[in-house]
Amino acid sequence: MKRLLFVLCAFVLLGGIFSLAAQQVPIPRVDFNITQAKTPQQVALSMQILLLLTILSLAPAIILMLTSFTKIIIVFDFMKRALSLQNMPPNQVMVSLALFVTFFIMAPTFNDMNKRAITPYLDGKISNTTFFKEAAIPLRKFMIKQIGREGIKEIALFVRLSKAERPKTIDDVSMQVLIPAFMLTEIKKAFIIGIYLFIPFLIIDMVVASVLMSMGMMMLPPVMISLPFKIILFVLVDGWTLLTYEIVRSYG
Repeated sequence: MKRLLFVLCAFVLLGGIFSLAAQQVPIPRVDFNITQAKTPQQVALSMQILLLLTILSLAPAIILMLTSFTKIIIVFDFMKRALSLQNMPPNQVMVSLALFVTFFIMAPTFNDMNKRAITPYLDGKISNTTFFKEAAIPLRKFMIKQIGREGIKEIALFVRLSKAERPKTIDDVSMQVLIPAFMLTEIKKAFIIGIYLFIPFLIIDMVVASVLMSMGMMMLPPVMISLPFKIILFVLVDGWTLLTYEIVRSYG
């Protein structure tokens, strides 16, 4: 009986506290209304919001396709595999580093896009069609510069697959052809860099395996012995700084 009275008193006390808190602290009401736009300014604002949401939803694909992120993340993964490291550094750290290096490399291109397209569009000086045309110009310059002469084969491949008219100059290549050609070129360059990264560490593995076989220790995995030597060599040459420097310099 005493326990029942205690529980009832507790509920009454808590109810009083909650009612007092509800009176003193108002709870906001969230409401989303969709109404018809009545002025051109409201239409422009609605279009800007839709455009922003579209860009945010496509941002990961844009970063992968039109920037240096693809090449950087592949090179970093090759570096981890050459060192025989599985989960160190973690993938989240590598992706974050690749993103920041990508933003550093693409900063001049993004600034040019801001001056040519974003700022005039927000000021109402250019239309939507002009905005997309002006924003594509800096990206085209970046991709064409990185494709270079080595990527002519990739451009010719996609021109042939699309059955489009053969462009007279590189400036006449459409974005439909330029984007996949750029991605293939970046992947090819990343694999070439990966081969060069593997060579010194492969030599260490071969030397360690030969020494173990000459000592009759064939049951001992060579990776267990070569891994510390690889890490020591990589730290002595300041590997991450050197690798990042060479990647950034390749986009100069």
